[in-house]
Order: sequence, then structure tokens, then C-alpha cells
Amino acid sequence: MSSFVKKKSKVSLSRRSDLMWAYLMIAPLMVGLIIFYVFPVFQTIYYSFMNWGAFGNYTWAGFDNYKKMLTDTELHRAFRNTAIYIVLTVPATIFISIFVAVLLNQKIRGLSIYRLLYFLPVITMPAAVAMVWKWLYNADYGLLNYVLSIFGINGPHWLTDPHLALYSVILVAIWSSIGNNMIIFLSGLQGISPSYYEAASIDGAGTFYVFFRITMPLLTPTIFFVSVMSLISAFQAFDLIFMMVRDIVIESTESVVYLFYKYGFMQNMKGYAASIAVLLFVIILIVTYIQMKLQKKWVHYE
Repeated sequence: MSSFVKKKSKVSLSRRSDLMWAYLMIAPLMVGLIIFYVFPVFQTIYYSFMNWGAFGNYTWAGFDNYKKMLTDTELHRAFRNTAIYIVLTVPATIFISIFVAVLLNQKIRGLSIYRLLYFLPVITMPAAVAMVWKWLYNADYGLLNYVLSIFGINGPHWLTDPHLALYSVILVAIWSSIGNNMIIFLSGLQGISPSYYEAASIDGAGTFYVFFRITMPLLTPTIFFVSVMSLISAFQAFDLIFMMVRDIVIESTESVVYLFYKYGFMQNMKGYAASIAVLLFVIILIVTYIQMKLQKKWVHYE
């Protein structure tokens, strides 16, 4: 009995030692997360109930900032622009990324070069991407309008026309997001056992049958992951809009995050900007929760 107790105490001490070292190893990361992520969330929620003006002066405002959002037409327009951005960007990016990943999952010459070319926009600074595309879109000497002029077509004002500016930014957003999603889908495709395709080949299944009956169902978890991440990223659209159409036709292109920046850092209405950030945070949480519920139902159905 005593030997059993001693053995158990040794195991317990060993486990405590392992847990202590484990906590010590993750402590720097946890401290960083708390300081730079968790604490700012609660701080922003607190500031959303304040009238925060210049020089750090603030007074308690209660729910005034949230009441103001109900009648803020600029905020409503920003949500509409963000919704258009999401609806056009997320599905198109996922569809094109899957198509490219399937193509780059084949055994072809120069495969590494093709993968590098598609992934190159991901590692390029957003500022550089925005500046290059801003030049390409230029109505007077941009490459796109020059190519159109060869065929006798007068090119539009891509970034100065209020009816085209948002869609021009959306095209750039789709182009710059394909590489990252393509890598994720490529890893998902390579995780599918070749035995499924071998069995389908023996049965004489065609390309479309294999894709829709084997590849897509087995790629469903990856699709859900990419859709969640893409949706969260689309809700936070800011950098391309800020650098491509700033001070041009911003009203027809401004997103919710851009409006947060405008109120918080340009008009010095930090309390109201914080309430916009809280609202966006809650919306993202709700949408992500719905997606996770849909994923569980889909997997159960499968």
C-alpha cells in the first residue's frame, strides 16, 4: 500500500512539474494576448459609453453613442458598402481559390513557379498593392485604359466614378486574397487520400463527378474554415479603401472600419468610434457563431 502511495505521489509530482513548465512556456504568449488583445476589447467597450474628446477629456454618455448609430446615415451607408463588399468578395474568392488550388494540385511542369506567382500578392505589402493598382486604374495614363483604347474603347474612371470605385477595389481585394486561400485549399486537397480517386477511376467516373462527389465533400471542413476567415477579413476591410480611394469618392466606398478610423482619428470622436467598433465586434461574433452552427449541421448531415 505504501509503495503504491509513493508511486502515485511521484507521478503527481512529475505531472505538477510538467504543468509548471508548460505554463511557463506559454506565459509570454498569454501575457501578450491579455495585454494587446483581451484588455483592449474591454477598454473599447468601456470607452463606447463615453464622450471622449481631445486631450483625453471624457465624460459618461451612457447609451447616447449607441442611440446615435440608429440615426447616423453615414454609418448606414458604410454598412451597406461593407455588405456589398462581403457579398461580392467572399464567394468569388473562395470559388476562384478552389479552382486554382485544384489546378495547382496536378503534376505539371513549373508547379512551384505557378504557386509562387499566385502566392506573391499575399507577401506583398498592401500599400504596394494599392499603389500599383491605383496606377493601373488611372483614367489618363493607366495600363487598363490604354489596353482598352487599343480596341477603340474609352476606359472609365475606375477610382473617381462613384458607381465604379467600390467594385474596382473589390476586384483588387479578390485578386490579392486568392493566394492565401489557395494555399489552405491546396493543403486540404493534399490531405484527401488518393484511394478515393483511384476507386473512382476504376469505376469510370468523370472529372466533374469526381470533383463534386469526392473532392468537394471531403474539402468541406477547409471550405468552412476559409469562409469564416474570409468573412471576418471582409468585415474589417480598410487598407485598400484607405490607400486607393482616400479623399476621392470615399462616401461611395467607405467601409465600417474606415468610418471608425474617420470618427476616431480624423474627427476626434473616440467614444462614438469605440461604439462602432463594439457593434462590428458583436456582428462578427454573431455571424461566426451562425457559421459554426451551420458547419455542425452540415457535417451531421454528411
